[in-house]
Amino acid sequence: MFNLWKPLVPAGVEGTWAPVKEAGKMAWYFNSNYPWLGMLFAAPIIGLWYWTTDQYIVQRALSAQNETQARRGSIAAAFFKLLPVFIFIIPGMICIALAQSGKMPVLQQHLIGVDGEIIRDNAQQAFPLMVANVLPVGIRGLVVAGLLAALMSSLAGVFNASATLFTIDFYSRIKPNDSHEKLVWIGRLATIVMVVIGLLWIPVIKGGRGLYDYLQGIQAYLAPPIFVVFFLGVFYKRLNAKGCLAALITGFGLGLFRLAVDTPVKLISGFEYSQGSFFWIINNIFFQYYGLLIFVVCVAVMIAVSLMTEAPNYDRIKGLTFGTTSDEDKQITRSSWSRGDAIASVVVVLLILIVYLSFTG
Repeated sequence: MFNLWKPLVPAGVEGTWAPVKEAGKMAWYFNSNYPWLGMLFAAPIIGLWYWTTDQYIVQRALSAQNETQARRGSIAAAFFKLLPVFIFIIPGMICIALAQSGKMPVLQQHLIGVDGEIIRDNAQQAFPLMVANVLPVGIRGLVVAGLLAALMSSLAGVFNASATLFTIDFYSRIKPNDSHEKLVWIGRLATIVMVVIGLLWIPVIKGGRGLYDYLQGIQAYLAPPIFVVFFLGVFYKRLNAKGCLAALITGFGLGLFRLAVDTPVKLISGFEYSQGSFFWIINNIFFQYYGLLIFVVCVAVMIAVSLMTEAPNYDRIKGLTFGTTSDEDKQITRSSWSRGDAIASVVVVLLILIVYLSFTG
């Protein structure tokens, strides 16, 4: 798992285009071991979606006093974001080393199988096992308190964003004359519904291969349509609202379809689709490749629908796309960053490239 450039099919397995998954032979798009094609194209889509369009992240930048502060805050966040690579990996390495050494029987019992190999399905327990069995009393409480605080902060942001989007973008359009007090209560009800849905969804998450794989899969289905609308909208001024809406609906439908196909397999023990059937193929396609499929379809839909309908009013989107920025807009933006900002940005990109090129197994 330290190799970011793994082959399209595992070593010793024959790759094919045919929907086959058997000993010694499999369709290359069934390989779930994070091959290089998915990491090179699908992972950046998820990352750019999260950092440039997710309200939980973007609202911090939008609250900045000016472009300079927003830019420098983003650059600083990029440096900090490099640290989780080591925050995630190093504790896991320590945990496995302790388990294999035999000095911590409880770790060995949970993480090492009778054959001496790591039990991959239990690897998600590494950090909580370390907190519960390695940290001394007192420090353990501080770590748990920090985790709970971070969790509650994240959940509060998510629920607040969900309530705001539902109340402002949906309910207030249907009932524009409702009072502010009623809108607040509707937002609270929307939050309660989100909590209930989250609790009901826990069994589906537990049925997945692991929390990391599950979260990455969900993001791979959600990210492409939003990514397409944002980035194509910024770079291609001919696109219009109808094209954006068509792409969002199409991408949402494709992602929801994949979730609907996957859910019975995760919820019902022993459930499997008939090998070679349509649903079996959809269920076995690696989530990164399915995300790339959503991306390609959304691009085609957005461009096609936009070109078949009327062009947008360029006066209304003035300054919102690269094609509608004036010389004055460009001058304002240029004056908002310095040589130090440019150097810091280049350093971040170089560090990312170093990480990608260093993790080769």
